[in-house]
Amino acid sequence: MTPVSDAALEVMHTTATEIFTGAIKACDIPSAFDHRLRFEGHKLSRLMPDGSGPDVIDLSAYRRIFVIAIGKAAGPMLQVLLDRMNRRQGLRGICCTNQMPAVRNWRIRYFEGGHPLPNQDSLAAARAALALLRKARKDTLVFFLISGGGSAIFDLPLDPEITLEETIVFHQLLLASGAPINEINTLRKHFSAVKGGRLAIAAPEALKVSLLVPDVPLRTLDALASGPSTPDHSTVADVRELLAKYDLAPRLPPSIRAFFEREDLPESPGNKGWRASFLPKMPWTDPARPRRITSAASMSEEDPAFRDSVFEILLSSHDLVENARKFAQQAGYHVVVDNSCDDWDYAAAARYLLERFHAFRVKHKRFCLISVGEVTVTLTRAPGAGGRNQQFALTCALELANHPGEHLAVLSAGSDGIDGNTRAAGAVADPTTVARARAFGFNPEQSLAEFNACPLFTAIGDSVATGPTGQNLRDLRLLISESA
Repeated sequence: MTPVSDAALEVMHTTATEIFTGAIKACDIPSAFDHRLRFEGHKLSRLMPDGSGPDVIDLSAYRRIFVIAIGKAAGPMLQVLLDRMNRRQGLRGICCTNQMPAVRNWRIRYFEGGHPLPNQDSLAAARAALALLRKARKDTLVFFLISGGGSAIFDLPLDPEITLEETIVFHQLLLASGAPINEINTLRKHFSAVKGGRLAIAAPEALKVSLLVPDVPLRTLDALASGPSTPDHSTVADVRELLAKYDLAPRLPPSIRAFFEREDLPESPGNKGWRASFLPKMPWTDPARPRRITSAASMSEEDPAFRDSVFEILLSSHDLVENARKFAQQAGYHVVVDNSCDDWDYAAAARYLLERFHAFRVKHKRFCLISVGEVTVTLTRAPGAGGRNQQFALTCALELANHPGEHLAVLSAGSDGIDGNTRAAGAVADPTTVARARAFGFNPEQSLAEFNACPLFTAIGDSVATGPTGQNLRDLRLLISESA
């Protein structure tokens, strides 16, 4: 086959990058907020998707309003809430994010938590949030603003004897395990004093409103930031099964291993027999209604701390996909969406999507395959500079090197603008990637084996760098082709 021209490659690289960045910019938190919620005077209305009319809450019925903002989008979410809400009296809050907001409100305490590993601020923010929530009473309204990345950014061991350094090792082992995010977060929930619903039960009498920007599959929303405000349906038995499945126990710090091996390891709050989605079950509640409060230890059908809760998804990976589809169609591509490989191993996902692409390409010469979700990487050694998206892209590049005439570009990037331990969001690969990398002195197979793809893509100019986006809606993969 005739090698693809530089001009054609440039068009595909540029188009893929523009679709990616355009889709992220279109996922606008202020617009999403206004689409779901409306503040009018002292009234807050939740706009119902089925058109049945708004649910309304009277802010004047509450003496105090607490805001707990957690995750990579915590800053923008908090600022929009403060901008829209006229009420300031009795307002206090905690914001814990990995990028300190440029504009801050004196009523809010700000913490710069660590990511992908927790730091001292992660623990300090968790302690401050618990202290604030314990002041909540029946006359308190609590907003939880939860976005992706919160599992590392915001944490506190349930066992106070466990140190920050040991907590970091625990998170490192989970990230290197190759486990999908819902399994990783099951372990985090049972380890943490602020995950798995434990923030909610710190304010059992308050009305709690959780506004969510998830970076997890919508079927497992309680995995978002390891579910600080949501009932948890995973169990201690699940934890022990996962520790054995990934052979984690022998590698844990002794204090954490002893914690998980306790016979009285506490269950996280939530009905363990109820596995269905909790979202449709949580309506707005009447603040004047009598409330029955019991301890977490006496849960029956559901912990009453969650009874006075409502959950609203502001944005999700569905919005990211639909915006990417729109931009690709506007660019003249036939578009197919395939999210089947969510949580797959990166190499298996690369093979699957390339096979799917070639199957559709037979009928459509100008074609775009879109896939959203996250792939997994099992680290077998200390990694170099890279992340799951660049690992996926380099795997595709090695496969495409066998087809030098293929008019195809593959983009894989994180919507938060950060891939692994790098400043890149991801990378773009094509049939010439491997040859160009070798010309720069790189060994692509070695880079892949050492989880060190970032230097290669940076050297050849094919890394995708957006900077932190203030968003976190999972990863986006685009496979696009022009007519040969």
